[in-house]
Amino acid sequence: MSLGPYSSASRGHVDLYGNVFEVPDFTMKQIYDAIPPHCFRPSTLRSMSYVVRDYALLGGLAWLVYTYTPLLPSIWLRATSYALYTVIAGMIMTGIWILAHECGHGAFSKSKSLNNTVGFILHSSLLVPYYSWKISHSHHHKSTGDLQRDTVFVPHSREYWVKTTLGKEVDPHSISAAEVTEDAPIVTLWHCILHQVFGWPLYMLDNLSGQKGVHGFPQHSHYWFGSDSGIYKESELFSVFLSDIGILATCGLLYLAVRVSDLWTVLIFYGIPYLWLNHWIVAITYLQHTDGTLPHFAHSQWTFARGAAATIDRSFKLGFFDIDMYLFHGIVGTHVLHHLVSSIPFYHAYEATEAVKKVMGKHYHSDKETPLMTALFRMQRDCQFVEESSGMDGSGVYMFRNLHGRGTKPRDLVGGQRLSSWEGHVPPPKGKEDWNWRDLISSVW
Repeated sequence: MSLGPYSSASRGHVDLYGNVFEVPDFTMKQIYDAIPPHCFRPSTLRSMSYVVRDYALLGGLAWLVYTYTPLLPSIWLRATSYALYTVIAGMIMTGIWILAHECGHGAFSKSKSLNNTVGFILHSSLLVPYYSWKISHSHHHKSTGDLQRDTVFVPHSREYWVKTTLGKEVDPHSISAAEVTEDAPIVTLWHCILHQVFGWPLYMLDNLSGQKGVHGFPQHSHYWFGSDSGIYKESELFSVFLSDIGILATCGLLYLAVRVSDLWTVLIFYGIPYLWLNHWIVAITYLQHTDGTLPHFAHSQWTFARGAAATIDRSFKLGFFDIDMYLFHGIVGTHVLHHLVSSIPFYHAYEATEAVKKVMGKHYHSDKETPLMTALFRMQRDCQFVEESSGMDGSGVYMFRNLHGRGTKPRDLVGGQRLSSWEGHVPPPKGKEDWNWRDLISSVW
């Protein structure tokens, strides 16, 4: 098996594909200085025009399908029409979700109150607790790539991944463990399905993919405003309560919609598109932070600039139509810039990205060639856990690895060395009674 241009048995940081990884050395001052000043200035009128546009697209599409689909002569044509609507509506709703996300970062308008008002309405309409999400998402931005402090997509250690996937009796460092993780496409596909269906609700309800051991409903739920909350400070609990009011209001409107029309209509025009929305949000955010070229850092080696650079830009096109640019507001293709300076509005993000690429140089990560869903399959298959490169114990720089040997060989199959766990890692629960369904899904995400 080829180890790529740089053997993992050699000294130095090596990514999953065998390439030398160098720790970023640019500064945030260099980043800010490189970005044209107008990129930092949001336009309320321009931002609001995208809200109007997206709701007009969604409403117009719904009206056309609701009015004319029943007139189609074949049940198959009607089914096809409804199915296509749910897919397209889910993409438009994803764009609305991203506009609310802009509000949470203060990139929608210079007015804080307008940001919060618009963001609250948009996110609540999509069953997202606005203030709760805004707070926890801010923590993620402040600690991206920090293995001890990041709040989402925190990767597993080898031990945790093996024990939650193969059983707590399996030796994480044995060759037999690698042999039972053969690269089976059906297994990867099953993991993708679990990831996409259960990832978002379990993150919101149970803090799945956050720090290991920091989970449990309701204390670690994004909806819990009790004094024993494990996510929010006491000063933030009222904001969580307001977020829940927004969710309840939307649920009430959906209930009224069912009473006025019927359950089937609400499922077609809101429920199924909502599931597509969740799918895209999980896929997009997962792929922004998961790639064989991306590092993670022990807290002692982490800096904001290093964490922000530990993200990757991708593309999402359907033929000649750029879904990311025209429906997803560039969130897939400008995420590196978004982590560097999250207050830049999305319509300036492409220009700002070109500016920061000159500063970042080789530290800028991008994969615009791999189709988005192909990347999802590959990353689920190959990025199983992180560990330090062979010969680099104690460096505090961790790269993605897998047991089945795709890409750079696992280090213990090259040199027989055992990895060192990162500081503060919480090991898997001990005892059969503590092993449950959550750990199975956690091993996927």
